[in-house]
This record gives sequence, structure tokens and C-alpha cells, in this order.
Amino acid sequence: MTWILQPPPQPVLHVAGQSAFFAVRRIWCVGRNYAAHAREMGADPAREPPVFFAKPADALVPALQDGAVTVPYPPKTANLHHEVELVVAIGTRGVNIAADKALAHVFGYAVGLDLTRRDLQAAAKKLAQPWEMAKGFDASAPCSAVLPAAEWPDHTARIELDVNGTRRQEAALDDMIWSVADVIACLSQFVALEPGDLIFTGTPEGVGPLLPGDVAVASVTGLPELTVRIAAAEAA
Repeated sequence: MTWILQPPPQPVLHVAGQSAFFAVRRIWCVGRNYAAHAREMGADPAREPPVFFAKPADALVPALQDGAVTVPYPPKTANLHHEVELVVAIGTRGVNIAADKALAHVFGYAVGLDLTRRDLQAAAKKLAQPWEMAKGFDASAPCSAVLPAAEWPDHTARIELDVNGTRRQEAALDDMIWSVADVIACLSQFVALEPGDLIFTGTPEGVGPLLPGDVAVASVTGLPELTVRIAAAEAA
């Protein structure tokens, strides 16, 4: 096969405790999946279901072996926000998956940050425009290594985020409005879930700004930790 342009590198995540890699196909995200965060963003969790949106796969920033990544402060924003999330890595294809069969499609779990240009998102919402430039920008999806599902049985674990040593976000995973199984079942009604898909399952309340020089430590009990350092914006 002859290429006009060299194919881009395959986005991958480390598999925790192995020399293997998990090839990433697509990144799906869930909005408003914790009641307190939905209220924090001006929504009504009693009436509004979670919102599905996507990031390009090359927005992924995989953690190194030590669990750390460095990302530049993105352009065109003055209000970059952190959103810590449980990440689900899909291992087998599924369409219209029943909720009670959904977890069988999971390869493993990780912790990630859905970095968000909040000022751009607010402006897009006001004009009823898409969120892509607020959510799908370069390096907007840092993610830890993936732990195989069989090695992480505790779906009632806690999710937490510290910035410069101060707790910003925390919740129990069972505070999610839609469980992991429900998210998979619902999303599979809209798209065929494929091996390599990642699902960022939503963030608890406490989202807030990150600045150059900040260090954010994201964790879910029992999963590999993720440390994200915010570097200065890239020079022109």
C-alpha cells in the first residue's frame, strides 16, 4: 500500500502491570452525570439526562509509566477547567446492549481529565452552537494506564482530584446518575461501540480553573493514579 501522507501514530494507553498497550479508537464523553455537578452547571438532574459528546482520539495524552503527563495551557482560553472522570475502555463490539450485559463489553478502567475551555463552552451554549472547540482541542484528554476489569472489582470506589495539594473534586462513583452499565447501554443505542472506544463517564462537582504551573492529581480508588502538570502555552 502506498501512502500519500504518512498515517498518524495510533493513540494508545498503557495496560497497567503489563508491557501491552490498549489501542484507542474513539473517545466518547458523558456530561451531567453527577447530580451536584449538573446543578453546578445550571442543569436540573431530575429532568435532564446526561449529554453525550466526543473528543478526537488524538486529544488523548497517555500517562507515562510513572503516571504523569505534561500538557500545555491551550490557546484561545482564559478559563481552562479540570473535570476528573472514571474512564471505561471497551473491549468487544456491541449495539443496543442490554444494561445487564454491558459490563461484559468492558476491557478495563482508567482515570482521566476532561479538560475544558469553559469560557468557550459558555459562549457556545449561549449561542446554541456546538462545543467542539471547548472540549475537543489538542491534549484535552489526559488519561492513566488502563487496569483490566477483572483486577478492579470495586465499582463503589471514590473519585478525587487535588490541585497543588488541595482537594477540588470528590464523590463516590455510585453518585453517578447513570451507572457505567447504563451509560454503555444508552450510548450503544446511538452508535456501535467498538473495541478501543473510551468512555469518559462524567465528573462530580467542584470543577474549576487550572493555570500554568499547576499540578493536578486524579485518582479513583484501586486504579492507576494520574498526575497532570500544566505547562505554559506553546509559543507561536
